[in-house]
Amino acid sequence: MIRRLINKVLGKKAAAGPRILPLAKHGIRREQIHSCALKVTDTLAREGYAAFVVGGAVRDLLLGREPKDFDVATDATPDEIRRLFRRSRVIGRRFQIVHVYCGPDLIEVTTFRAATPPVEDEEDDARVTAADGMLLRDNVFGSQEEDAARRDFTVNALYYDPENQEIWDGHDGVADAQKKLLRMIGDPATRFREDPVRMLRAARFAAKLDFHIDPATRAPIAELASMLARIPASRLFDEMMKLLLSGHAERGVKQLRAEGLHHGVLPMLDAILDDPARQNFLHAALHDTDLRIRQGQSASPAFMLACLLWFDMQQELERKRAHGLHEQSALYEAMDTVLERQRRALAFPRRFDGMIKEIWSLQGRFEQRSGARPFRLLSHPRL
Repeated sequence: MIRRLINKVLGKKAAAGPRILPLAKHGIRREQIHSCALKVTDTLAREGYAAFVVGGAVRDLLLGREPKDFDVATDATPDEIRRLFRRSRVIGRRFQIVHVYCGPDLIEVTTFRAATPPVEDEEDDARVTAADGMLLRDNVFGSQEEDAARRDFTVNALYYDPENQEIWDGHDGVADAQKKLLRMIGDPATRFREDPVRMLRAARFAAKLDFHIDPATRAPIAELASMLARIPASRLFDEMMKLLLSGHAERGVKQLRAEGLHHGVLPMLDAILDDPARQNFLHAALHDTDLRIRQGQSASPAFMLACLLWFDMQQELERKRAHGLHEQSALYEAMDTVLERQRRALAFPRRFDGMIKEIWSLQGRFEQRSGARPFRLLSHPRL
């Protein structure tokens, strides 16, 4: 804000900072921003802080898509943000984020972060980096330009100023969006080492946006893919569910294979993709799930897990039957065994167990092909 005012007063070009694109150059109007996000940015601006809608929402609006979430970035610290919004709370340790609530809606507000060198010192409570370059904690605050430089891909580093209806673009993200190019900001190998999950995000965004990955961005992925083994299972699970429930899962899994990222991310996915019969089943499930999501219907992680674990459950059921268990007992024991075994590998929440078991239990009813029951099952909320 201050730099822009100085540039206007002195007649200087904004070349030293980000390109500032007016409404006529990008077409995103203030009215397209979620009302809760506008409330947050307007409040911050009124108190003298810089406030932008950032990341995926700006990218999606630029591409003519409907944003799912609206995030805000500001130079206000988490404590300052917290004081301005009564219904808010600070979350996170690795990245401190403020959740601001407006009725049922939630806006994530982050403070600009600095581009500081890695520190391998646990006594530095703000920024801690492992020996291999992976960031463990990162709460050093900085400027808007530094914050933009720290984002992953150029198309995710666009800052929209609702007050003036301008886009701040410091890394040619608008041009890359027009070219359908996914390009990493900075040195790709270094950025992937900082956070290996960025490799999965590259595959997910390429599939979701129908972009091609910049060759320089793609180059180090095969070499660094093994670093994903260091990521907590719960975080890998969350990232994979984002891909599988994106509405572009079938293309996303193909993208994972193309980048050599499909092994070790979800152990169950390895087995499926190495077996032609299972692979055909998976792609049919992904295709149907993608179609449901694109039609505005719901799709849950429980359904996707039920599909991914279906063959494991069938094999376990056969083992239980071989031990002489009654059919119903064999089914329930097999379901419990598979879910407990996979939970150790995936760390998925127990709240999905009931839905997964219900979906599996329903499959036997489809084998009853006479009467109206199979047709009634087609409208079951779990299917």
